[in-house]
Amino acid sequence: MSKKGRVLVAMSGGVDSSVAAVMLHEQGYDVIGITMKTWDYASAGGSSKETGCCSLDSINDARALAVGYGFPHYILDIRDEFGDYVIDNFVDEYIAGRTPNPCVLCNTHIKWSALMKRADKLDCEFIATGHYANIRMHDNGRYVISKGRDENKDQSYVLWGVSQENLARTQFPLGSFTKKEIRQMALEMGQAELAQKSESYEICFVPDNDYRAFLRHKRPTLDEEIGPGNFILSDGTVVGKHIGYPYFTIGQRKGLGIALGKPMFVIEILPESNSVVLGEEHELEKSQAFVRDINLVKYASLEQPLEAVTKIRYKDAGAQSLLTQQGNIMQVDFAHQVKGIAPGQSAVFYEGNDLLGGGFLMK
Repeated sequence: MSKKGRVLVAMSGGVDSSVAAVMLHEQGYDVIGITMKTWDYASAGGSSKETGCCSLDSINDARALAVGYGFPHYILDIRDEFGDYVIDNFVDEYIAGRTPNPCVLCNTHIKWSALMKRADKLDCEFIATGHYANIRMHDNGRYVISKGRDENKDQSYVLWGVSQENLARTQFPLGSFTKKEIRQMALEMGQAELAQKSESYEICFVPDNDYRAFLRHKRPTLDEEIGPGNFILSDGTVVGKHIGYPYFTIGQRKGLGIALGKPMFVIEILPESNSVVLGEEHELEKSQAFVRDINLVKYASLEQPLEAVTKIRYKDAGAQSLLTQQGNIMQVDFAHQVKGIAPGQSAVFYEGNDLLGGGFLMK
């Protein structure tokens, strides 16, 4: 084993994880690559043509790169584990009237767990991924995630659930680089095709990003179980019919199938009555939110209210807020009204560039 230690690198076949693996290899680490097979199109009701990180082409690309640089590569099939947890949760959350956050669940409960188990079997001290984020030890002895240098690619938002135990063995080689620099590195490695690989921003297991079709495929009796319901206004006035509440999300404007003479948005979902509440854009604004299942990263707990920036979605710029911890619930009081708080999505807290922690938004 090298003096720097052995590291298990999660390789999707994409440019980021590939460059991360080569970077660590050239730094003198004893690298082992691993590609996780999390799903396939057939089980998701899609076409036979697979795309993205779980496709046969991507797996072959990852393996070819590893072979070319002389380090081992393994494929880990975690489809059953992934499906039981991530996909079942995805369906259950929509049926509960919430908007799920599958990437967070996959990272924290499936991928890190699978990586750590295999790392132990292969005598790897560390694991590494191609996430654009940074990690360091704080003065208080805790491991802290901070934003990646590339603000447009920062992925700290989806990492709030990673435990301290796992962070202690995690490396993010790309945190101090921009996406442009990583693509240039791939070119310099002689990997022109890899450098030009496009990125997918869709949920990996939802074919064509059509979550409605996916729900119907996974729950064939869903339409019969739920049935049509009412569009209502915030005062309870019925203004039309919809196809069923699971097919709508907070903040949705397009595809409602109803015209009321002015722009209307989904402002609330009421599963108990199969109602979807519509309102004008200003009715999406709130000044307070509550967050469940919190995981704090930078501090073990917040003994006093703390000012922070809270992001309520991945591409959210964030809003100034005051955090007050109440056990496993975080009360978030925003300095200004924020729009589109969607139960089930992640609320992630920052102190400067440091990730304080996060959790799931409550109704």
